[in-house]
Parts: sequence; C-alpha cells; structure tokens
Amino acid sequence: QVQLVESGGGLAQPGGSLRLSCAASGFTFSRSLMSWARQAPGKGLEWVSGIYSDGSDTYYADSVKGRFTISRDNAKNTVYLQMNSLKPEDTGLYYCAKERGYGFNNFDYRGQGTQVTVSS
Repeated sequence: QVQLVESGGGLAQPGGSLRLSCAASGFTFSRSLMSWARQAPGKGLEWVSGIYSDGSDTYYADSVKGRFTISRDNAKNTVYLQMNSLKPEDTGLYYCAKERGYGFNNFDYRGQGTQVTVSS
C-alpha cells in the first residue's frame, strides 16, 4: 500500500532553516508528481509546493516563493522541502502528498505530517 513518511520537522527561530524529507513506498515514485502541503492551527490545508516526476519543474505558493525549495531523489524514493528564512506564519503541520494525476493540489494520498514550529 502507499506509504508517505515525513521527517525533519521541529522548532526553528524566525530566519532559521529546516529541511523536511518524505520517504515514499507502495507506488511508482519516479512517475508521480509530488507536493508538500501544510495546515496551520485553526486553518485549512494549504498547498505549498509541487515537483514534476523527473524533477524538471517546480512550483510554489506565493507565500513561500524564494524561501522554500522542493527537490526529489528518485533513486531513494524521497522528496525534500528545504525551508529557509522561516517566519512564524510558516508554523503548521507539513504533509507530503502524492498527486492524483498531471496537475497539482489534487492529492490521492498524503502522509501523517511533521510539525514545524517557528518561534523565538
């Protein structure tokens, strides 16, 4: 079955960095578009970033553009999210998600999430 396991969350200071990882299994990772999404306390799910199956193209929400970088290693079935210049509003539960088809923000599976807290 499909499994997505996130790691790398934690507490960071404003202006700091964190790197999230997501280990995938149970499907053909190298053929799948992948995304990261987040949910802040009391708010809905927000798509953050997506990457094509071969890593050739990446997309970002305006709120993280220029600060976050998505990447993937198809040999390791892993997708990453490098988060720099973190802000308190980046606090939330971050999910790795498998896209259903050829677009973004249309997930068919997502992981359990990893908590990111940005605070001084």
